[in-house]
Amino acid sequence: MPLDEETRLVRKGAPPKGGSVLARTVNPPVQRGSTVLMPNAASLYDDSQLTYGITGLSSPANLQLALAELEGSPDVTLYPSGLAAITGVMLALLKAGDEILVVDSAYRPTRRFCDRVLARFGVATTYYDPALSPDALMALCTPRTRLILLEAPGSLTFEMQDVPAIAAAANARGVLTMIDNTWAAGFYFKPLAHGVTISVQALTKYVGGHSDVFMGSAATADNVIGNQLGDAMWDIGWSVSPDDAYTVLRGLRTLATRLPAHQAKGLEIARWLQLRPEVARVLHPALETDPGHALWKRDFTGACGLFGVVLKPASQKAVHAFLDALDLFGLGFSWGGYESLAIHCDPQLKNRTVPVNLEGPLLRLHVGLENTADLIADLERGFAALNA
Repeated sequence: MPLDEETRLVRKGAPPKGGSVLARTVNPPVQRGSTVLMPNAASLYDDSQLTYGITGLSSPANLQLALAELEGSPDVTLYPSGLAAITGVMLALLKAGDEILVVDSAYRPTRRFCDRVLARFGVATTYYDPALSPDALMALCTPRTRLILLEAPGSLTFEMQDVPAIAAAANARGVLTMIDNTWAAGFYFKPLAHGVTISVQALTKYVGGHSDVFMGSAATADNVIGNQLGDAMWDIGWSVSPDDAYTVLRGLRTLATRLPAHQAKGLEIARWLQLRPEVARVLHPALETDPGHALWKRDFTGACGLFGVVLKPASQKAVHAFLDALDLFGLGFSWGGYESLAIHCDPQLKNRTVPVNLEGPLLRLHVGLENTADLIADLERGFAALNA
């Protein structure tokens, strides 16, 4: 009988039974080493063997096995951050003269890389409205279009996209697709099963789960693309430390337990916020009132604790007062850890190509694992300060 994914994530990538002189522990040993000693001279240039410690040591190798199980992929490439995973895929697959289509709601550092780095190397970027239909998006493709970057839900504004339809249309035209799947953590949405070429996520967030490690991953079911990603990893010299890989693998073991708690607490807070007189609307695709709810319900099996809150018109001073009054919600970037966080987003929205029409200031909340009554009391303090 096949094992449930919850069980497979706990067990996959564990040390094998027997065959080791080391004591068998639950987690793999951490090997810290640059030099790998080879058994004989012929092995020194045998590329089928592990010859250098930049990759393939125990904890990164076992993390790759476990992530391959999560993503439904034959192979996963590791990167030292989530951003490095996104930029690493682009550097591996794009060349001068190519064009890429990037969703306008993408993670801001992704835009920075496209505008500052790819442009210097002759790769053109077009930002597209996340509300475009698959047909309208395909109409933007030219013979030079090599890659479409999706993100669902979108960063900050949480728009949904019809990912399966876009992937099918792109595949029919020979255009690659990549999705930033960090919000679903590879657990609540399976991009490769929906036709996407490459699934990328920041393992820094929910997979690591404790705000104490940086890492990213790229998974693909296409062996040719997988080889290109692996070759670029070697050619450019990316590597992840064995200690960081161990930490991320440890976080992965409890992902299936933590994410439902983030989902439940996040939805409780989101529904409470919908009733606040200071709130114009809540941007959360798992809410029935959200414009992207139907797509989320069709394609996703759950939600996380990250969502947006649009306030009714208020001054910047009032928004800052709201945030400064918070105690349990820390003011900080990133998300996916056990702690709750809040930021104001308006400065970032200025970078968007397609204007974002919101009723008032935009906040982003990450609901952690604290008691929701305590978090609501904290938000009430914030609203009191905003109203004052």
